[in-house]
Amino acid sequence: MKAIILAAGYGTRLNRDLQNDKSGDFKHLHGIPKPLLPVGHQPLISHWMTTINKIDSIDVVYVITNDLYYGHFEDWAKEFQQVKVVNDGTRSNEERLGAIACLQLVITQFNIIDHILVLGGDTLFYEDFSLSDILAKFDELQNINCESNLVLSYLCKDEETGKVGILEINEKFQVTGFKEKPHSTETTSRRACPCFYIYSKSTVPLIEKFLQDKQNSPLEERDAPGNFLLWVHSRKPVFIHQICGRFDVGNLPMYTECTKYFQKSCNT
Repeated sequence: MKAIILAAGYGTRLNRDLQNDKSGDFKHLHGIPKPLLPVGHQPLISHWMTTINKIDSIDVVYVITNDLYYGHFEDWAKEFQQVKVVNDGTRSNEERLGAIACLQLVITQFNIIDHILVLGGDTLFYEDFSLSDILAKFDELQNINCESNLVLSYLCKDEETGKVGILEINEKFQVTGFKEKPHSTETTSRRACPCFYIYSKSTVPLIEKFLQDKQNSPLEERDAPGNFLLWVHSRKPVFIHQICGRFDVGNLPMYTECTKYFQKSCNT
């Protein structure tokens, strides 16, 4: 299995919050890409490496970033032998390729013919998160049907549906629908889907097919990773694994909440 960490964003919302912050408490964060922000005793992305390093079945971790932050990630990656940093060649938010195109860039460049674990570089989960349990669930699904895929889900509040992707499932916990940031009246489901996907090797080639189908569509349809999930769940079986919740460090309040949570964890 290969892990691909999506880290090519430009953090526009967080940068806007930092520019507007008058407290001066966060001025040291200016210019730091979100995955490298300090969380607890290490950068956010290093929490992932601590977890991944315990998994023998993941042999390579690709971090896809942009040309603006490429040097930052190269410096960070020096302590991780299995990390390869990939440059998408862009230098501004207006030039961005979109998350799904970045994913395909890695797949093509390294000729990946394997299962892939895809995760957002600005995302962390609560302490109940167990990567080994999730991979065991994926293996179980593979033994039943080698085309199966696995995503995560947690329950959100009514007022949060418009901020997240929402999964609809059947009695077998298989995904039957996906809605990107719906109004609470558009679906009865409250199963939020974070940026964490395990795609089987038989599903990986469909990412290129998705991009071909969407080549004339607006960038937004090729950017949000959930749009591929929306497209693929009717073509390949996708199942969910339930977790308690996540931190999506998209703005300053969420970053503050995340750092408090992990600092408390470090002190206990």
